[in-house]
Amino acid sequence: MAFSLKDSWVWDFWLTDDGDSFHMYYLHAPKRLGDPALRHRNARIGHATSHDLTTWESHGVVLQPDDPEGFDATSTWTGSVLQGPDGLWRMFYTGARFYEAHNIEAIGVATSRDLYSWTTQPAVVLEPDRRWYERYGDSTWPEEAWRDPWVFADPEGDGWHMLITARANQGEVDNRGVIGHAVSSDLETWEVQPPLSQPGAGFGHLEVPQAITINGQTGLLFSCGVDTLSARKAEGFDGGGIWSLPTNQITGPFDVATATVVTTEPLYSGRLIQDRSGQWLMMACHDAHSDGSFDGLVSDPLPVHWDPQRGGLAIIAPSKNP
Repeated sequence: MAFSLKDSWVWDFWLTDDGDSFHMYYLHAPKRLGDPALRHRNARIGHATSHDLTTWESHGVVLQPDDPEGFDATSTWTGSVLQGPDGLWRMFYTGARFYEAHNIEAIGVATSRDLYSWTTQPAVVLEPDRRWYERYGDSTWPEEAWRDPWVFADPEGDGWHMLITARANQGEVDNRGVIGHAVSSDLETWEVQPPLSQPGAGFGHLEVPQAITINGQTGLLFSCGVDTLSARKAEGFDGGGIWSLPTNQITGPFDVATATVVTTEPLYSGRLIQDRSGQWLMMACHDAHSDGSFDGLVSDPLPVHWDPQRGGLAIIAPSKNP
């Protein structure tokens, strides 16, 4: 069954597998706020576990703002979880500070020994570097975009990479979305690098990126809805919000202009994971409806494969009974 909470909206999430249980960390905010648009200013990170990616047990809040002067003073947003060679689990996540008309984003980290109890490190891990990235006030964009860190080990053993939802410091305002990049040798100290994609590909931002290797093909999964496509790309667009593209190596660069929509269904924030049989599955949150209403739940897992003909990820249609 889809994952939902009775009294809260659920949306962005990320997954990890400890070999016994699947762990999902998810953003949620109380429905008593009334307006789903307010959820972003009130997001907390929850935790749920499953043995089959279908039936989930929620364990409540694991991270929330607790320092009015902190980088995550208003909201705790999307991230990723991985275990380092020291056995410590690290959750790299987004902290948001909201002001009257804008918000500032930065990336922080929390640590855990068991995936259930987390300790936030107070120092900011990364902020955007103006040599390559837009900061708030550099354009009319209403935020400082620096979020959704996706961290993974270098396939050649040369440290770790972080992919980041970011915006370039040049180009048309609605067309500056790029995949930000940072590297680390030890998961402790990070160095901001130039973006792994170019602006001008038609995206205002590229959210919840995930580097993938599926069916022998490396690529990128990300999300961008019609409301944040560039005006030119949005003309006549009729599709969903989840995109994928092939690349020569998992570490990029990424030619996001070649991205294709994974499904026309109103889904967002797609995440990939393998079940115990090795089948690749995509889970996603239900996107907002055109009337502004919002279901606030995470979908059942959908089997997917890499389709070389369309040059992207595709959902495997269920077999029809004779």
